[in-house]
Amino acid sequence: MTMSDPILIVYDGECPFCSAYIQMVRLREAAGKIELVDARSDHPVLHRIEAAGLDLDKGMVVELAGQLRHGDAAMTTLAAMTTRSGLFNRLMRMMFARPAVARVLYPPLVAGRTLTLRLLGRRKING
Repeated sequence: MTMSDPILIVYDGECPFCSAYIQMVRLREAAGKIELVDARSDHPVLHRIEAAGLDLDKGMVVELAGQLRHGDAAMTTLAAMTTRSGLFNRLMRMMFARPAVARVLYPPLVAGRTLTLRLLGRRKING
């Protein structure tokens, strides 16, 4: 990756929570070009994620400067890039800006996603 490469955000396009989060979050213009990638697509980043042994059913991935950040680390990365405008963004920054807090808060979100997909009759990404 080069400095002009976009920041990739890989999320589950069939998860209503993941999709809503992606639509609601406002990233700072300073973050640069952002590319949203549905984890159910055939995008090349998915091969890098699989090779790294990251499970997209257990968390979203942010690829930034050639590094893959998964789950709570991805959320911490996004929180650092989020603007302070709007209640949602301020809440996300407050909840996920500190890695120790993100590690505690993220697993219940994953569990909620898993339950919601099951209730909606949607399959897991790797299932």
